[in-house]
Amino acid sequence: MTLSLFDQFMSPWHMGIPLLAISLVLPWVLFPTPTSRWLNNRMLTFQSWFIARFTHQTFLPLNVGGHKWALLLTSLMVFLITLNMLGLLPYTFTPTTQLSLNLGLAVPLWLATVVIGMRNQPTAALGHLLPEGTPTPLIPVLIIIETISLFIRPVALGVRLTANLTAGHLLIQLVSMAVLVLLPMMPMVAMLTAILLLMLTLLEIAVAMIQAYVFVLLLSLYLQENV
Repeated sequence: MTLSLFDQFMSPWHMGIPLLAISLVLPWVLFPTPTSRWLNNRMLTFQSWFIARFTHQTFLPLNVGGHKWALLLTSLMVFLITLNMLGLLPYTFTPTTQLSLNLGLAVPLWLATVVIGMRNQPTAALGHLLPEGTPTPLIPVLIIIETISLFIRPVALGVRLTANLTAGHLLIQLVSMAVLVLLPMMPMVAMLTAILLLMLTLLEIAVAMIQAYVFVLLLSLYLQENV
């Protein structure tokens, strides 16, 4: 039973080809492409409105130097939302439940923010390791703690996204299995459980969007400290 529950998070292979690579390419094919017409359809209009609002809200507290990251972080936001949402469909695979993929996204972007801070303002970047007004005996301890917390940031980004999506998928599978077991024995209880499953699915859709937003928002906060 334990193995069958976690088999859904194994990266599938078909004819020697990892389907993880295909699932990473697929979302970009589904996005509507802008046209040269004066008026766009509803899908393109909604997509443009969503991207514009997200970019405005995310980069509002950043100075002009951080606005260079707008295209990268906005694309990452749309990409993560699409991957998380497609993973909720039946007979699909969610790439963002793989910790290796999430760390592969988090570590380079976090490292880029640190490198930018060290290059542009090394004094301010190193100043974050020691709060102002720290007593002299606590200076070595605080520097070590702040350094550890700095290096934990990318791990926290990847683990947060992986854990939330994995927990949601496991809950959906457990509740759906309970519905199938209870249906022949207690139909009324099974119906109530099915309603719970529907509410849980709606909650997981919200979690899929919120976790993508939190991932990009934390990256923008790390960028704000270094620009």
